[in-house]
Amino acid sequence: MADLNKIVDEIKELSVVEVSELVKMLEEEFGVSAAAPVMVAGPVAGGEAAAEEKSSFNVVLKDAGASKINVIKIVKEVTELSLGEAKALVDGAPKTIKENVPAEEAKAIEAKLKEAGATVELA
Repeated sequence: MADLNKIVDEIKELSVVEVSELVKMLEEEFGVSAAAPVMVAGPVAGGEAAAEEKSSFNVVLKDAGASKINVIKIVKEVTELSLGEAKALVDGAPKTIKENVPAEEAKAIEAKLKEAGATVELA
C-alpha cells in the first residue's frame, strides 16, 4: 500500500495551478468529479431557503496592474485568444475573461492573474 502521508506532503508542495491540473488529470483518469455536491435544502426555520453553493463563476479582470505584459500572456493562455485580442481585452478592463467556469478552474485562473499583479474578481 502507498504511503498516503508521503503523497499528501508532496501535494502540499505544489502550486495552486499544479493542484488544479492534478485534479483534472485524476477526474479524467477515473471518470469522477472532485466538485463538492451541491445540496438543495427545503425551507428552514423562518421560511428562508438555504443558499446554494455556487459551482461556476465568471472571471472578471478589474485591472491589469503594473505588469500588463504578463497579464496579457496569461489572458492569451487561458482564453486561447490571439495576442492582439488578449491585449485588447486587458486594455479594456474591467472585462470578463471567461464565463461560467467551474469553481476550481476559476480559482486557478484568479491565482495566476493575481500572481502577475492583476486585480481579479470572481462573479
